[in-house]
Amino acid sequence: MPPHFLTEIRVLRDGARPVAGVDEVGRGPLAGPVAAAAVILDPDRLPDGVDDSKALSAKAREAAFERIAASALAIGVAFASVEEIDGLNIRQASLLAMARAVAALHVAPGFVLVDGRDLPALGCPGEAIVKGDALSLSIAAASIVAKVLRDRQMRRLAALYPHYGFETNAGYGTRAHLAALQAHGPTPFHRMSFAPLRTARS
Repeated sequence: MPPHFLTEIRVLRDGARPVAGVDEVGRGPLAGPVAAAAVILDPDRLPDGVDDSKALSAKAREAAFERIAASALAIGVAFASVEEIDGLNIRQASLLAMARAVAALHVAPGFVLVDGRDLPALGCPGEAIVKGDALSLSIAAASIVAKVLRDRQMRRLAALYPHYGFETNAGYGTRAHLAALQAHGPTPFHRMSFAPLRTARS
């Protein structure tokens, strides 16, 4: 069953408006930033083809991204850098990126739905929803925006560092990526606090 707009309708009926969905991508990779997006959908123009970004092909994500961008009331995007990930930890860096994404919205939300168990620092009420990207249409839209934009950034890094396969692995620790690390060492965009990079450094 695809994500729905029922949670948003409940919140809207309670008088909190507008409602933003928030999600992040990139907690697990060995390289690259964490990306987060906040999306306020127009209840009268809900985009088609929106699902949890992990359930969509790259082509379907790009198409959904265009529909979201064309119909949403507001979109905010933010990142937490590799330095912040290594300095804070991945959980805190993810919460930081999500808070930045909400702050980047040009329309202030009255309520925020966040994927996961934790709420970032917000200037309004919110609710954390486990597996929210599979349940809430707004969170699913945010997951697509964050995934598409992070993948684009990783493709740009691939042009600078062609040995690591960032254009296909998005920084995840594939066998080819690990072999490239063994052969060429880390780039400035690798997360040195993550194993096996942490082990190699110590």
